[in-house]
Amino acid sequence: MKPNLKACGQAMVTAMVNALLAVALMLLVEFTISGTFQIPEPYLWAGVLIWLVIFAGQFWRQRHLCRSNQASG
Repeated sequence: MKPNLKACGQAMVTAMVNALLAVALMLLVEFTISGTFQIPEPYLWAGVLIWLVIFAGQFWRQRHLCRSNQASG
């Protein structure tokens, strides 16, 4: 169970950083186009979707890495 918790934590941090960067980039482009810092609801949903996709991929990857390190160590 411990490798799953470690993998979950690492995946969550990676996904959060990437999702925040993606939303920040979307807001920067929105500001460039419209000149206002409004946060449209679709941008928030896009950020959540980005977080979910990256979290799922990173969790699978980190879990595999943690298990292979545990088996070899």
